[in-house]
Amino acid sequence: MEDEETRLRLRTGFDQAAETYQRTRPVCPPQLFDDLVRLAGLAAGDRVAEIGCGTGQATVPLAERGLAVTAVELGAELAAVARGRLAGFPSAEVLTTSFEDWEPQGAPFGAVVAVNSLHWIDPPLRYAKPAGLLEPGGAMVVAGCHWARPADAERFWTDVQANYRAAGYQGSPPPPPEQIGRWHFPAGAEALFEEVASLRYPFQVGYSAEDYLANLATQSSTHALGKARSAEFLSRVRDRLESLGSPRLTATFVGLLTVGRRTETGNDAA
Repeated sequence: MEDEETRLRLRTGFDQAAETYQRTRPVCPPQLFDDLVRLAGLAAGDRVAEIGCGTGQATVPLAERGLAVTAVELGAELAAVARGRLAGFPSAEVLTTSFEDWEPQGAPFGAVVAVNSLHWIDPPLRYAKPAGLLEPGGAMVVAGCHWARPADAERFWTDVQANYRAAGYQGSPPPPPEQIGRWHFPAGAEALFEEVASLRYPFQVGYSAEDYLANLATQSSTHALGKARSAEFLSRVRDRLESLGSPRLTATFVGLLTVGRRTETGNDAA
C-alpha cells in the first residue's frame, strides 16, 4: 500500500544530515526523563532497550540517569553521532540495525523506550515485539515532541503557513499547545500493556533563522515533497525570514510521555 511504502522510504531520510538533526531537533525536557524513570520503576543499572535512538537525544538523558541502554538505530550516520555522544557511558551501546530485524541478546529488559520513533515501526511488531522483550512488570514507554503554535506566537508562524500550503505540505498547521492532549495506547495494544501514566510537558526552544531552516530541512514531511519541491519550499521560507531581518524565533512544543506495564497476556507476545 502507498502509505506503507512512504513510511519505509521516509524513515531513512533522517540519516542524510545527522549532525544537523542533532543540532536542531528539540529534546524533551529533563522533567520528562525524571518522570520516565520514576513511573517505569527503573533504577540505576537497569537494562533499557531504545527504539530508533537517532543521535541519542533521549539515550544520553537515560544514560545520565544511570540506566544501561541498548539503543537500536537504522541510520548508520545517526548511530555514529549517538555513539560519539555516549562515549562517556560504558553501559550504553548503539546498534546499527532496524528494530524489526534486531535479535537482542540477554533479554528481558526493564523497559522499552520509543521517543519520536514508534510510528516508524512496522505495525504488526510495533507493540508485540516490545512486549516480548520485557521482564514481568516491565514498562513500555512512548514519548515525543509535538510542534505547537500559541495564540501569542510571532507573526512569522502564522504567515509561513502560506509557504506550506503553496508547497503542498501534508498535515495541518500546529495547534495551540492546550489543544495537544495526552497520548494513550491504542485499542490494539491494550491486551499487551496496562497504561499507568500519560503526561504533558509544554516547552519552548529558541532558534536562529538558519537553525530553524536546517531543522525544517530534516523533517520527514519536507523530504516527502521530493527534491525539487522541498528546495523551492525551503527557499521561499528563507526569503520570508530574510524579509523580516532573519529574526531569532521562539518555537513552542509539547512533550508527551505515556507509560504502560506489560500485562500477563504480553508474556506470550514474543
